Amino acid sequence: MKKILIFLISFLFLHKGVNAETFTTALKKTFKNNPELNAERESLNISEQELKISKGSYLPSVTLSGSKSNEDTDKLTNRNGSSASITDVNPSTQSITITQTLIDFGRIADIKKNKIGVEIAKAKLLKKEQEILFKSIQAYTGLVSANEKLKINRSNVNLLDRQVETDRIRLERGNISLSDVAQSESSLAGAQAKLIQAENDLLTSKLNYENVIGKLNDPESLDKSSIFQVRLPLELNSALQLSEKNNPDLIIAKLEYEQSKKDTIGARSDLAPSATLSFDRTQTDDLSSTYDEKDQDTLKATVTWPFFFWWKELR
Repeated sequence: MKKILIFLISFLFLHKGVNAETFTTALKKTFKNNPELNAERESLNISEQELKISKGSYLPSVTLSGSKSNEDTDKLTNRNGSSASITDVNPSTQSITITQTLIDFGRIADIKKNKIGVEIAKAKLLKKEQEILFKSIQAYTGLVSANEKLKINRSNVNLLDRQVETDRIRLERGNISLSDVAQSESSLAGAQAKLIQAENDLLTSKLNYENVIGKLNDPESLDKSSIFQVRLPLELNSALQLSEKNNPDLIIAKLEYEQSKKDTIGARSDLAPSATLSFDRTQTDDLSSTYDEKDQDTLKATVTWPFFFWWKELR
């Protein structure tokens, strides 16, 4: 019988240990499932796709086109009014055009801007990770603290309740006065009020935990011994140096400043020259009453240089 009892107690302790949610587990859960973090990750993916699209502007563009027409002439006369011979044709045309941009300063600035945009998205993701992990730390430690305070207040109420019972017995025996009993009852009432407040604080902390980290069935499953300490700077100057180097807000501000420079370069590029090279191959069948087929290749170089835009100059 003793062996069975020991086995059951051991099983319960092991089961509680398996189901315990450690501090590290809670942080990992938050890092993986928090919707705000997932939204920032999607923003980073969008920035990376925009960079790929801007790089695609270096690649040549290919355009396919085709047309087919049917002619049906009912009447055709000469100047003197006599009928002329009708020779209807049904031309069809197929063409392929390949265009490559050779010079475009605005495109270069746009790619550099999108590269900075990716770095900004990474910095914003880092900022959001820090904010959410800090909230999760507060939620975890806050719930552990609220649960411990509830236990303390509950124990205090039980202790004062027994004290009131003892004082009432002592009052009946004449060992203490009525004011002593009233004082004990007042202390019990105050402890009960604190217990109610502790219960409300525990409920609030549990709701905050579930909002930031995730579902939790029992606050008792939190393992307070798993909370580890982090090494922090011991001096103010060290903290300032770390902040200047790693603070996401400063990194984002610097990157946005660099991005604004690229916007200026992109605006100036509207007045810069650009050059394109295109190759067009066209095949036409049943071209006219005189010619049947026509195959034509066209190589074309185009250079444009806008010398003046009055609305650009006004800015």
